[in-house]
Amino acid sequence: MLGSTHGTLTTDSRRARVLACGEQRPGPAVHGRTDDPADLDVSGRPLYADVPDLARFFRPESVAVVGASDAEGRPNTGITRQLLAWAERVGARVHPVHPSRPAVFGVPCVASVAELPEQVDLAVLLVADPLPLVEELAEAKVRFAVAFASGFAETGEAGAEAQRRLADAVRRSGLRLLGPNTNLNAFERFREDLPGPAIALITQSGHQGRPVFALQELGIRLSHWAPTGNEADLETSDFVSWFAEQPEVGVIAAYVEGLKDGRAFLLAADRAARRKVPVVAVKVGRTETGARTAASHTGKLTGADDVVDAAMRQYGVIRVDGLDELQDTAALLARARTPRADGVAVCSISGGTGAHVADLATAAGLRLPRLSEAKQAELHQWIPEYLSVANPVDNGGHPVGDERGRKIIDAILADPAVGVLICPVTGPFPPLSDRLVRDLVEAAEETDKLVCVVWGSPVGTEPAYREVLLGSSRVATFRTVGNCLSAVRAWLDHHRFVSGYRSPFDEAPRTLSPSFRKAEALMQPGRQLSEHAAKQLLRAYGIRVPREQLVTSAAGAVRAAGQVGYPVVMKASGGQIAHKTELGLVKIGLTSASQVRDAYRELTDIARYEGVALDGVLVCQMVEQGVEMVVGVTHDELFGPTVTVGLGGVLVEVLRDAAVGVPPFGEEQARDMLAGLRGRALLDGVRGRPPADRDALVEVVLRVQRMALELDGHIAELDINPLLVLPRGQGAVALDALVVCR
Repeated sequence: MLGSTHGTLTTDSRRARVLACGEQRPGPAVHGRTDDPADLDVSGRPLYADVPDLARFFRPESVAVVGASDAEGRPNTGITRQLLAWAERVGARVHPVHPSRPAVFGVPCVASVAELPEQVDLAVLLVADPLPLVEELAEAKVRFAVAFASGFAETGEAGAEAQRRLADAVRRSGLRLLGPNTNLNAFERFREDLPGPAIALITQSGHQGRPVFALQELGIRLSHWAPTGNEADLETSDFVSWFAEQPEVGVIAAYVEGLKDGRAFLLAADRAARRKVPVVAVKVGRTETGARTAASHTGKLTGADDVVDAAMRQYGVIRVDGLDELQDTAALLARARTPRADGVAVCSISGGTGAHVADLATAAGLRLPRLSEAKQAELHQWIPEYLSVANPVDNGGHPVGDERGRKIIDAILADPAVGVLICPVTGPFPPLSDRLVRDLVEAAEETDKLVCVVWGSPVGTEPAYREVLLGSSRVATFRTVGNCLSAVRAWLDHHRFVSGYRSPFDEAPRTLSPSFRKAEALMQPGRQLSEHAAKQLLRAYGIRVPREQLVTSAAGAVRAAGQVGYPVVMKASGGQIAHKTELGLVKIGLTSASQVRDAYRELTDIARYEGVALDGVLVCQMVEQGVEMVVGVTHDELFGPTVTVGLGGVLVEVLRDAAVGVPPFGEEQARDMLAGLRGRALLDGVRGRPPADRDALVEVVLRVQRMALELDGHIAELDINPLLVLPRGQGAVALDALVVCR
């Protein structure tokens, strides 16, 4: 990934390297990115998406089919037939290319790409090895090509090397390539009679998109399908960026096996968030088994899942686990309007069902407001007094079989605290269920609030479901409670997210801070810094450390202790020491000159015995009474530097309670990281302890992020542990630090 392995390059040389890498390809017009250094961050990485103009890919005026065939029994024949039908639907001229056939399906052939009668927008390559054709296509000024051939990175190292050669040739040519190892999904027949915003679909495995494609049979519009395959060139991020700008696209649904470029994905997600277009994604690789399987299928890095999860969350990508969730969530987001309120009301004919759904909704993070006494009294006009109507509303069943049902529905929807009405129908019970769903559909047509129905029948052939519910473009119909609740939560979260979205890329640092030069001088390539040097690095970036002195004699230690102030902590300091406590190289609570003198001798003796080289012994101010946290930097293969914050001290390895941030991120995202910790209550103060200084902790996280960005290429790992967060208003102090240089 650009900007991730720069050694000791300066920012200017890093930028020069980025611009020399050919990121601005010739060929189809791009927008968003420029070669202006102001569009690069301090690590030389782009701040705006490189968006190819894909209009001529999806709606070409002319298409070449290389390897076209009409010989019965040949695989290419079926593909050629489908392409001819697709081209007719989109109004494109087709030019079959075959060295020995005068015509294919009655359409005249040319012998080679060089003999095409016009410049074509799209070339479909029905050949085993597309590499020899790349130069010919470039000379013919073909805009796009699709390679169906397999046998590339998905097959192992030899295939991966063949794919690298193909990708290099495409990059030099200016051609944009979809595939290899892709399929015909981009050329499916899409229904054009469906109204409303559409779903644009991206899949790396074609079959995984079938459930979303099938939504057209339920009246949900689909506008595009991009089967990206191995992504030797065009990738998921390219399509996310382009789809986000298409006026007909209401939601982007994606099945992602592996990300090709983490930064490109962040930029694409940012573009979608700026335009308020939701992105819903299944991302394979939550488990080690899933990660291995995805890699073997697409030949790409899956990435550490917690980093992928953090990246998606930061930029508002809605991550779901299953294709059924992808289908239901995308459908709801495509259809539903902006929420009027975030309160959810549950109304059922069964008190048990209502209570169960209410429990699940609360566990899913949805808010179920208690209906006012006045609203409850209104509902009791039609519902028996002994039934609870506080929310969930138990209507008792019989009222929904007559005119009372519609009155109950309207009364709930009229409550200003209610933005969503969920009605679980556990099974068909005609005629009551038939009357109920008709009332729900009619009410949904007249309200600007969301009405959801969970149709629990295992059959799904009932007219109330097939004709009434699925015939409505306003009611969101689900088959499971879980999918309904997760989709509603995603819908509310998306609108909450985009309503206050401020792109972190707009605020990302573009110039180096004065701290950089001081920090750069401390770097020791390929080595671990001593604690003393690591703390100097933190000081350079304004991160507070204890008062301390590095000494090389017992007498010097005594003088330092007097200047630092008793009690003191003494630590051995050297570049080879990773875990000082385990080696006995830390002494705490020293209160006298004799204790300091003895501690110095003991520390140096242990170091000699262990064969550890020291640059001295640190005599440190002893700081107590705070919450121990850890803040660190690691390098992810996909996303580059990442920042971690969590519970520190011994708890970091025991509880593993940490949150990840992918730079760039702002103060709000840093606070969200803290809010996601299981042990966040410790920062609020427990067992009589005062609240910790959250503001100071957030400031440290942001300063560490700045360090990670500016020193990308210098730092392999940074670990501040513990960072002692003092009581509110008193700041935070880095008691120890480990830095490993690249």
